[in-house]
Amino acid sequence: MADTQGSQAVDEGHSRPVGVDDTTVEALGELSKALETIHRVRGHLYSAHQLVGGADLTLDRVVKLLREAGHDEVADRVEHELLGRNVLPGRWTFQIMEEFDDGYYATFQEVEREAREKLAGGRRHIYEAEMKERRRTHGIPGHEATPEA
Repeated sequence: MADTQGSQAVDEGHSRPVGVDDTTVEALGELSKALETIHRVRGHLYSAHQLVGGADLTLDRVVKLLREAGHDEVADRVEHELLGRNVLPGRWTFQIMEEFDDGYYATFQEVEREAREKLAGGRRHIYEAEMKERRRTHGIPGHEATPEA
């Protein structure tokens, strides 16, 4: 793509550094978008972590109620096969979260940050800032470039 280093952004902090071409800005925008998706994945994993933990704690009451109702065989099965069970071989969900956070998630964040630093002086959201500038209607309330404008 062409080099549009004269492209306008909403503020200096999101402006395109001189010499950065459209393709680079688009690539960094897509990398940022992918990282945002991984942030959402992390949130879903934490939701699963909390839901599984809550379900496991609920099993205590299930076992108690089954025993009160005289269903010891079913209570034993719940207690021995489900209560405290690993969700993956050798892992509870907190271990999955730690591995995800320390491995894939940390690496993804590091690669995205280093790409921005190397290719765009560390600036974030250049693609979006330029899109905002193209799409907003100057002079109309609700279309200001920044909160200070």
